[in-house]
Amino acid sequence: MLRYTLMRLGIFVGCFLVVWGLVATGIVPRGLGGSNYLWIALLALVVSAPISFVVLRGERDRASEKIVARVDRAKATMDANRSMEDQADDAARAHGA
Repeated sequence: MLRYTLMRLGIFVGCFLVVWGLVATGIVPRGLGGSNYLWIALLALVVSAPISFVVLRGERDRASEKIVARVDRAKATMDANRSMEDQADDAARAHGA
């Protein structure tokens, strides 16, 4: 997951630098007043999102598989704990009766 996040951040930084260069050369219009860097960041975000979606598809799938495996392990642990509690409760009720 960290690898995916760093790759996504790298794509954003690359897009930010490209958009900054385009704004600095006047190819893309500047933001209003002092909002130039916010404008550049928003443009970079809009450009980097579809690029990340396409380029990082495989990495996103691998991260998703890891997350699913962790969730399945957590569910199995919770089920095991729940069944142990049920067995202990049943034993206590049988012993008390």
